[in-house]
Amino acid sequence: MAMVTVRYFAAAADAAGCEQEQLDLDAGATVGLLRDTLQARYGAAMEKVLRSGSFLVDGIVRRDPTSPISANVDVLPPFAGG
Repeated sequence: MAMVTVRYFAAAADAAGCEQEQLDLDAGATVGLLRDTLQARYGAAMEKVLRSGSFLVDGIVRRDPTSPISANVDVLPPFAGG
């Protein structure tokens, strides 16, 4: 098992009801496993955010579900451009 600190921003924080938490995930966890865990934990509101949002792993945006995660992951909602 690996402890992962997950930080949530904007709509992702609203969906989770917190700005940060620690999750105990399997060693070698991937973006896909984290996404599935968050959707199961927080339901439709988080699923909506993750549908077009992304994960920031070691400062790099990751959307590929097979990408490995690190000890710190940021969940970013979609951003509007302008």
